[in-house]
Amino acid sequence: MHVLVLGATGMVGHGMLHACITDDDVEAVTVIARRAPAPTHPKVRVLLHHDFTDLTPLREEVTGVDTCHFAIGTSSAGVSETDYTRITRDYALAAANTLLDASDRQPAFVYVSGRSADSTEQTSVMWARVKGAAENALLALPMRTHILRPGYIRPLNGARASSTTARAFYTATGPLFPVLRRAFPDWATSTEAIGRAAIALSHPGNTEPTIVTSRDINRLAGM
Repeated sequence: MHVLVLGATGMVGHGMLHACITDDDVEAVTVIARRAPAPTHPKVRVLLHHDFTDLTPLREEVTGVDTCHFAIGTSSAGVSETDYTRITRDYALAAANTLLDASDRQPAFVYVSGRSADSTEQTSVMWARVKGAAENALLALPMRTHILRPGYIRPLNGARASSTTARAFYTATGPLFPVLRRAFPDWATSTEAIGRAAIALSHPGNTEPTIVTSRDINRLAGM
């Protein structure tokens, strides 16, 4: 399997990249990023690119990719709806359409969303409405698309949040993670589980639902 990873320099994308590196079913990984991610491995190729609204210059580079694992995201705090939509929806659609254009078969697309994303696009909560719109736009494309809706995500295997506040939060709550996962199976998961689940969902012929919560992320990951 040849996997395209976007968002590999972020916390969740780090988990997806780590899962690809350690999984024998993944033969090659292409990362598109503005800077090289920390994990390095012989089967990982990094393409540096800056305009994520337009990936067409990389079309030939993603020919032969079987699946895209998309984990680009940002906090909605202090971000306009226009900017949040560009990062959350437009970047994902640019990746999906470029992959479709470059592929001679139906590729898979695994999109990391959020637990409270609103598929009706009617909520007054901006981030949930935009996430729902992004999900709907991706699901309308002729791809094997799966939407991951995790809640609490425990960073593992060197993954770390970008902000100091978030890192402090994960440090404080980390020891509680086993309890949280048992008590709230539809809410708590980890970066490792998300990465493993994305690979499982990328295999042709799987019968999993299009929208996957933390409970099924953990099940697919065998955790």
